[in-house]
Amino acid sequence: MTNRAFNDAFLKACRKEAVPHVPVWYMRQAGRYQPEYRAIRQQYSFFEINENPEVCAQVTRLPVEQLGVDAAILFADIMTPIKTIGVDVRIVEGKGPVISNPVRALADVKRLGDLAPERDLPYIRETIRLLREQLSVPLIGFAGAPFTLASYLIEGGPSKDYHKTKGFMYSRPQEWQALMDKLAAVTIAYLSWQIEAGAQAVQVFDSWVGSVASDDYEKYIAPTMMNIFAEIRKTGVPTIYFGSGTAHLLKIWNQLPVDVLSVDWRISIDEVRELGIDKALQGNLDPSMLLAPWEALIEKVKAIVDQGKKKPGYIFNLGHGVFPEADAAVLKRLTDWIHEYTKAEAVKERVES
Repeated sequence: MTNRAFNDAFLKACRKEAVPHVPVWYMRQAGRYQPEYRAIRQQYSFFEINENPEVCAQVTRLPVEQLGVDAAILFADIMTPIKTIGVDVRIVEGKGPVISNPVRALADVKRLGDLAPERDLPYIRETIRLLREQLSVPLIGFAGAPFTLASYLIEGGPSKDYHKTKGFMYSRPQEWQALMDKLAAVTIAYLSWQIEAGAQAVQVFDSWVGSVASDDYEKYIAPTMMNIFAEIRKTGVPTIYFGSGTAHLLKIWNQLPVDVLSVDWRISIDEVRELGIDKALQGNLDPSMLLAPWEALIEKVKAIVDQGKKKPGYIFNLGHGVFPEADAAVLKRLTDWIHEYTKAEAVKERVES
């Protein structure tokens, strides 16, 4: 472990404990908006970065050093474990994962292998080992959720409507459950491997599940997510569940054994709590606001932070990932502003008490 003082504000917020300031990190905080990352991509493909622990640790560490955020997230893709179980996947720049052998029938589900992390992902352990030596903030591991993984496997790549995915779900319920069971086993094994290696929290990305109606989520997806979070809860590390456009699912999510719900900008923090949500919360600036004038950005951020810190258990983040046109200087300035603003408020509260 590094000799620098360890900043555990993020972990405390996950557990709804008192914090010295509102912790900040950004989804996709390592990526194409960084000149340093673009230079590294000139030398390595996405998966080559993943499979080179020294380079992967460098990419993971960069935003912590540049932005001063309160957590690092392992640099990988949600398809990292999937490509080891018999899926031919490429990460296409500007598009995302593209699958050449999509799942369309039970035979396609049955051909998927089992994830054996020691055999398939030894570089993940080494990357995490290096990061735990180098970081003075917590390291977040992550995985894709089964629905979102299935959407890529069935569609063959990104989709705007998920018609094939939901059509498979509705018309082939037994095959769908077999696919959910397979992907749940992969997700549990992958997250457990990261935690065993040293990840101090994990986030499950269900980026596209907002396309599913709440009753369909309860029927086709919730049991799988209950299983995943129940298994990971046994490790004792905090868990986060993220989805985009999922305000209609939050009451169901509140019943899952997960510690933190990460929400997007389509619903305010106050509105989330008015639903009776008792989890810690993460979010929820619209990433597009990073292109707004500074005064407008801070007006929006202050409103979000003021709502968030009304109760213990709040982490500032975007409602989705940092995009290539974002400015690292704005993210750095924003991080510093939130820290200074909420530290001052914490001091004021202590004095008044």
